[in-house]
Amino acid sequence: MLKLSVRSALFAVAISVAPVAAFAQANLVTGEVKKVDEGAGKITLKHGPIKSLNMDDEEMTMVFRVSDPSMLKQVKAGDKVQFEVERQTGGITITKLQKAK
Repeated sequence: MLKLSVRSALFAVAISVAPVAAFAQANLVTGEVKKVDEGAGKITLKHGPIKSLNMDDEEMTMVFRVSDPSMLKQVKAGDKVQFEVERQTGGITITKLQKAK
């Protein structure tokens, strides 16, 4: 009986977390690093649509600020990346950056 309760609880947690994980994946944008400017805390990316900012255009290349300059140490020109952005007072800022898998 206890095993059934534990399984039910784990199932309930899995179901409640799944939409959050799917939402997080939906906000990821794919791109390619064109330039890294560690001194300025900026990165130039060629990327696809950014749906979270209603930027549903074709591919484009933009310069972004990063919320954490240490993110720039992980990438170099030519790397494929996935990233999340937010509109902040200083402009559009990358809040998450990782090499694409």
